[in-house]
Amino acid sequence: MAEDRELQPAQTNPKIPFLVFFKDARNVFKMDSLGREILQIAFPAALALAADPVASLIDTAFIGHLGPVELAAVGVSIAIFNQASRVTVFPLVSITTSFVAEDDTIARINAKASKVEDVEKGSVKTVEMKEAMPENAMLMKSEEGEATGSGTKDSMPEDDSKVVTSKSPSVIDSNTSKRKFNKKRHIPSASTALAIGGILGLLQAIVLIFGAKTLLSLMGVKSGSPMLAPAQKYLTLRSLGAPAVLLSLAMQGVFRGFKDTTTPLYATVSGDLLNIILDPIFIFVFRLGVSGAAIAHVLSQYLISLILLLRLMKDVDLLPPSVKELQFGRFLKNGLLLLARVIAVTICVTLAASKAARLGSTPMAAFQVCLQVWLTSSLLADGLAVAGQAILASAFAERDYEKVTAAASRVLQMSFVLGIGLALFVGAGLHFGGGIFSKDVNVLHLIGIAIPFVAATQPINSIAFVFDGVNFGASDYAYSAYSMVLVAIASIASLFVLSKSNGFVGIWIALTIYMVLRTFAGVWRMGTGTGPWRFLKGRFLSESV
Repeated sequence: MAEDRELQPAQTNPKIPFLVFFKDARNVFKMDSLGREILQIAFPAALALAADPVASLIDTAFIGHLGPVELAAVGVSIAIFNQASRVTVFPLVSITTSFVAEDDTIARINAKASKVEDVEKGSVKTVEMKEAMPENAMLMKSEEGEATGSGTKDSMPEDDSKVVTSKSPSVIDSNTSKRKFNKKRHIPSASTALAIGGILGLLQAIVLIFGAKTLLSLMGVKSGSPMLAPAQKYLTLRSLGAPAVLLSLAMQGVFRGFKDTTTPLYATVSGDLLNIILDPIFIFVFRLGVSGAAIAHVLSQYLISLILLLRLMKDVDLLPPSVKELQFGRFLKNGLLLLARVIAVTICVTLAASKAARLGSTPMAAFQVCLQVWLTSSLLADGLAVAGQAILASAFAERDYEKVTAAASRVLQMSFVLGIGLALFVGAGLHFGGGIFSKDVNVLHLIGIAIPFVAATQPINSIAFVFDGVNFGASDYAYSAYSMVLVAIASIASLFVLSKSNGFVGIWIALTIYMVLRTFAGVWRMGTGTGPWRFLKGRFLSESV
């Protein structure tokens, strides 16, 4: 009866799964096996994510020496290219990471089970052979051994091959299984991701090349603008690298699924270094201007793709036995869900920038500086998100719910600690280093007004971004998409109302609401033990009993 009294409140209290967020909180800094696994994935991932923006800044510095017109033209072209890539890349990479982690885990489980089964079958065959051997044959063999002295070392047969061929079936089967296990891995989701990446890359290149003038016009670069010629030239040439960009990012998703973020880091850094080296050569030595910058960037992207492809081919058989094994339907279904999510996120941020631009050039300049700092600081949290996604996808595939719980709580706790550190760093950096971005007194004044929002939201932002990885690791794509659409609707409404009533400050209040709602969506799903987190109710229920 005592147990029943303890059980009843646990059944009727849906908030019990919220305890998962505080599970082993004292171990957040502990370098145990889980802590090391998270950091081994997260740190290289964060560096790889940061490498490209750093290279882009250096790229921009070189182009800036050509003149303000060229710099503005390239800026518009990069914005178009990045937006087109983001719509396709984010769903592809996110899905690939989870699917590859699941497929790889299942393949390893099946391979181990097959190996054990082969060994067991071989042992059974050996026993059956001994049992089936006639008794007189055993006697004759024994007598023959005594007569020839086969039991002594001196009488071992000279032909060693006869001894080898007399190995038991268990040894033969075990060796055969080992050879099979050492073959290249066949991961259907990896082959599918590369196929989709190649197709999307070609389509993106075609659309951007033939629609460059139209897209630039939509961005405000009209036919009479001096920016049109250099912008169209840069966008057209850079679009030739779209297939390499999509393929390299798809392969990065594959490596993340294998929990290997070091290989993508090396490839990315190698490509970015080539870009930095070629930029001054093509721009100034060969006098190619913005075309030289575009060519350097395209070559760097193909180098990244080549490095990743050669490395991937060593471990994975990328050609499936048949087209039927490719998972186009699975990718398409979940990809469309994440596409809706990306569009919702993009609308919120773009609308905020639009509202700031309507306030004038000074508020827009201050907003752009703060927004870039606000978003760039998320790169470190994205590293934790990648680690959480890869680990959780594997743990869910193994049905190891203890590791699922431990990993999810650990990455979220680490994200909160990271967010506090970023809040202090960003707040101090903008306060003392705002002059790096602008010398205008009015711009600096508005940056100072935005600092409390930019800094204070860092812990919320970190948790929200890591929740993305947690949800993707749980393959909870539908909830991620639908919840983000609802968050976007509420955030857009707040942007319209608050920007009108409170101007610059109102925009930042609305963005804070946006990030709080994103975090709340993740906390609600996991904290109420719904969807893929249903097991949490049973887990905490058993613990309470």
